[in-house]
Amino acid sequence: MLTATLIAGMPKRPWSKTDVVSGSDFALICRSLRMTALFERVSEDKLQRGLSVAKRSAGLLLYRRRGASLELFLVHPGGPFWAKKDLGAWSIPKGEYAEGEEPLDAARREFMEETGFAAPDNAVALGEVKQAGGKIVVAWAAEGDCDPDRLVSNVCSIEWPPRSGRMIEIPEVDRGAWFTWDDARERILKSQQPFLERLAGVLAA
Repeated sequence: MLTATLIAGMPKRPWSKTDVVSGSDFALICRSLRMTALFERVSEDKLQRGLSVAKRSAGLLLYRRRGASLELFLVHPGGPFWAKKDLGAWSIPKGEYAEGEEPLDAARREFMEETGFAAPDNAVALGEVKQAGGKIVVAWAAEGDCDPDRLVSNVCSIEWPPRSGRMIEIPEVDRGAWFTWDDARERILKSQQPFLERLAGVLAA
């Protein structure tokens, strides 16, 4: 039985089989039902978007020992947006991976693609963090060495300026560098700072 309380502007009583529905009332009922169906579709779409899986990246934090000191290797993202940014702009070499791909394999691949250096085998898990934009980053640490002057990054295409329709090609990474612990903490993205603390815990264990 169709209840009139669901139809805006109609009498607040149940409909019966003996009711005569006028043309205007019938049009109102149809319109209300269409609006209800539309609302349900929009709500379902929003629910699906809310349940969508966040993008995931995998990366590798390279470190080396210099006497009693520890140095960390970070990379600076390429492109005009990051060109003049330094503190809080550097990152571990990382990149997105597909569903079903082993994250550690992806981390090793992305390290190679963004630096040109082979990733060491002695990887230790550092867990994951969630960046400000919602992306999940899972990372490993590995002891090794490399010469930043020999870094060669892959390239990608971006629209620049934004919404201009103009595409430019940029390196994913425009440089890399070794930093002391304190300097690395200042330069790495704030959302990735926990990786440094976890590495400290691993090395102290």
